[in-house]
Amino acid sequence: MSLNDAHAFALSLAATLMVVIVIFRAGDGSLSVVPANEYDGESTAIVHEIDPFAL
Repeated sequence: MSLNDAHAFALSLAATLMVVIVIFRAGDGSLSVVPANEYDGESTAIVHEIDPFAL
């Protein structure tokens, strides 16, 4: 997933679910999006966090 796609998907999820969403880089270099409470990876892999309450 490209960075633009990841941001668009994360913004949509954050607004729909009203939870903090994390965009992170996986081990193979691809980007992925997951709710923050489900992310258990390394903090250095996080590219961006989107908080719907801060928008």
